[in-house]
Amino acid sequence: GSHDSFSYWVDEKSPVGPDQATAIKRLARISLVKKIMKKWSVTQNLTFKEQLESGIRYFDLRVSSKPGEIRQDIYFIHGLFGIKVWDGLKEINTFLEQHPKEVIFLDFNHFYAMDDSHHYFLISRIRSAFGSKLCSVERVEYVTLQYMWKKKHQVLIFYHYPLYQEYSFLWPGNKMPAPWANTTNVHKLLQFLETTLEERSRYGTFHVSQAILTPRVRTIAWHLIRGLKNTLVHRNLPMILNWVKAQKPGVMGVNIITSDFVELVDFAATVIALNDLLLEEDESA
Repeated sequence: GSHDSFSYWVDEKSPVGPDQATAIKRLARISLVKKIMKKWSVTQNLTFKEQLESGIRYFDLRVSSKPGEIRQDIYFIHGLFGIKVWDGLKEINTFLEQHPKEVIFLDFNHFYAMDDSHHYFLISRIRSAFGSKLCSVERVEYVTLQYMWKKKHQVLIFYHYPLYQEYSFLWPGNKMPAPWANTTNVHKLLQFLETTLEERSRYGTFHVSQAILTPRVRTIAWHLIRGLKNTLVHRNLPMILNWVKAQKPGVMGVNIITSDFVELVDFAATVIALNDLLLEEDESA
């Protein structure tokens, strides 16, 4: 999986997003501030299509309306506004059309400046984009690849807002827990990932290990121009990847792992290779 999957492009010309504090919005009237914000808002370099082609199958999505805009469009957001959600969904669907056995998870976990009418609009867009590819809520243990192929389903939508209850194809957010370490320290991050795996529910939910470091205000202040990638990611990714290589998948093991800048190391290939351990277990059994 990728963290803030849509953030490969953000719009410096648009207003600062409603996910930001008032003080940041005031500062952002200075054009240089938005350039700095971009360095810390972008967590991926690859487009949706490129991420899919590299093996990413879980997408972490934050969305927002654009306050003051007459139209009801919904955008991806991380500090600054990204592309329209509809454009992203179409790009993903094109890939699925070309690869009918691939399955993806779309996790809509943060919403900003959205009332129920915005949600109804977004949900209708999701249904328009994917149609019969959408997998209805089922017991997690039943949802194998064989199950998905038989039903011709390819998309699981996780929707962290109460309206999910009105739609059979919206999975509740609590089926996709993603504990967040909220640290700049790689050793604390790895300890947190270990602890949360030990506490993982044995049945009934998926599980996201967020192998990401989060900058604090002080981190950004000390490294304004360097940005997220050069300050936190480059230096620590090798250690994070070593942790990934040491994991085992399956019950009480890792399930979904997310990272920033997934192309910087062989992240997707390393995670995918863990599945071989499950095949070895099957063969020995």
